[in-house]
Amino acid sequence: MSEIAVNSKEIKGKVVEALKTCYDPEIPVNIYELGLIYNVGVSPSGVVEVQMTLTSPNCPSAAELPLMAEAKIRSIAGVTDARVEVVFDPPWEPSRMSEAARLELGML
Repeated sequence: MSEIAVNSKEIKGKVVEALKTCYDPEIPVNIYELGLIYNVGVSPSGVVEVQMTLTSPNCPSAAELPLMAEAKIRSIAGVTDARVEVVFDPPWEPSRMSEAARLELGML
């Protein structure tokens, strides 16, 4: 039985939209706009791999944010598996935030 290739670009867009619904409980901005997402990759077989970071290695939500992101990604039609890897290189800094996030947090 051969695998059916997925539309990687379409799924990547849906992954980004799903990540925009994940919020750190302490910050009223989603993890995508905060600049915590470093990379989103989608294989032709529908496997999604995301590299993300946290605002700090000591983030109180360190365990729950990656699991939340993974669960939301897995719920997308066409996704066959999801892996979220937390990385700290390069370290997160406020310049990674979108203009909308800076505005929301009163940094503009």
